[in-house]
This record gives sequence, structure tokens and C-alpha cells, in this order.
Amino acid sequence: MNVVQRLTENAELLYPLLCHYTAEGDADFDVEREAERYSLLAKGKRIRPTLVLEFCRLFGGADAAALPFAVAVEMVHTYSLIHDDLPCMDNDDMRRGRPTCHKAFDEATALLAGDGLLTRAFGVLADNTAVTAEAVRDAVCVLSQAAGPMGMIGGQVMDLAGERKRLSLDALQKLHAHKTGALIAAAAELGCLAAGLKRNDPRTEAAVRYAKGIGLAFQIVDDVLDVTADAAVLGKNIGSDARCQKTTFLSYFNAEDALVYAEQVTAQAKAELEGIVGSAFLLHLADHLLNRKS
Repeated sequence: MNVVQRLTENAELLYPLLCHYTAEGDADFDVEREAERYSLLAKGKRIRPTLVLEFCRLFGGADAAALPFAVAVEMVHTYSLIHDDLPCMDNDDMRRGRPTCHKAFDEATALLAGDGLLTRAFGVLADNTAVTAEAVRDAVCVLSQAAGPMGMIGGQVMDLAGERKRLSLDALQKLHAHKTGALIAAAAELGCLAAGLKRNDPRTEAAVRYAKGIGLAFQIVDDVLDVTADAAVLGKNIGSDARCQKTTFLSYFNAEDALVYAEQVTAQAKAELEGIVGSAFLLHLADHLLNRKS
């Protein structure tokens, strides 16, 4: 199975809607909207939207039901990248192969662009007329929790704390379960909701466990790439973790052992989908993310 081709097809399916939901404008506000679109429409892997689409398809749902949820989760993800790159956070100047939002515009505009995308996302969720009102309500709860203080923001708080002190391995795993894993898990759950499943359906719960696993493996690989990759291939600066004195998985493993750990986590994630007819792409996706170079 060609995972890259499928990711590309999903990204192409998503792109017109990303444009559509950021199309309206007012000349007096346009610089902020341009900054939103600069980051949102930049070439990316679109892993989270793909998880929304693929889990919806896996459980018999239609793309029309999944796409608004996929747009919303990509907006939240992009907002998090804009803010993560700001001088008060990681202070990075390269993202997705080009200058970060605050470098292309300015710090205040980037801050507002992130705020704009986060706010838009919940309007897009609420505007999904292809699912039930109950699914919309649950989707708002899922994404709000994943993005909020008990999810991604909480993980970011721990990440910043890790610049001032060495975190334990357990704390590091908790950090990334929130900062990275929460939104990836939310994407899988949103896909299940789009397909008509309930949050407590065993299939939804398995999807979330799979997504948490690949999210952890993704972060382990990310930590290795931050040390070993080529910046031009990675699409962002390397060595930023060391510059910020962050606790990473390479604080506890060498690169080889970290990748072995990532392999174990990936295998556990894939086991969650064993026996589910039609899950081949998601199994291949887990391996693709494990073996990625960017």
C-alpha cells in the first residue's frame, strides 16, 4: 500500500475546505487572515485530518461527514504550531520548510493568527450538518478537551518546565501524551463520531488507544530526528531541543534504543486494530510514521 499517495490524496481532499473556511475577509483585518492562511495552507503531512477521514471510512462513514471535523482538527494543530514557534515558546524560525509565521509577518500578527484558527475551528465543528447534533456536541467536547489545559496546553506547560529541570521518564511520557498525543487521539475519535459511533463504543476506544500509541511513537521519532536529521529534509530547524535544554527521549535513550522503544510502542498501537476489516491503511500508516525521515 502506498501510504504517501493516500496521505497526498487526503490532503488534496482537505485543501479546498481549508481555503473555503478562511476565505471571508475584511480589508481592515486581512493581514491576520493572510497569516492564518500562510500557515494553514502550507504543505504538511496532514496526519491528523487523515486519521479523521480514515477512521470514519473504516467504520462506514462518508467523507462529507468527516471533512469538517478534519478541517477543525487541522486548524487547531496549525494554531499550536504557530504559538509553539513564538519567541516566548520555542523561538523557531522555520516550519514546514519555510519561515515561521512570526518571521513571515510579526510576533503580534502570528499570535492573533493562532487565536483566529483556534476560534474558527469550533465554528467549523458546529457547522457540520452531515452528522447528528449529538455527534457535533461530542466533537466539540473531544476537541476542546484535547486542545485545552488538560490536553495539549497542559503538555506545553510541562514542556516549558522541562527546560528548567530534568523531567522523569514518566513525566516525559505524560508530557507527550498531552502535548502531542491528545490531538492525535482526538482526530481518531472525531473520525469515529463522524461515522456515527458513540464515544464509549469499544471500536472508538480501540481507535483512541491506537492513536495514542502512534502519537507517542511519533514524538520519540521526532526527538531522534531533531538530533540526526537534515533540516532541509525535516522542514524545520534541528537541534532546537538541545538549544532550549529540553528533556527529551534522548535524555534517557541513545538514538538506536529510542527507535527500538518506538517500534515497541507502534506494535502495541497496531494490535488495537487487529481483526478489524479494512484497517490495513492505518496499520501501514503506523509503520510509515515510525520509519519517517521528516
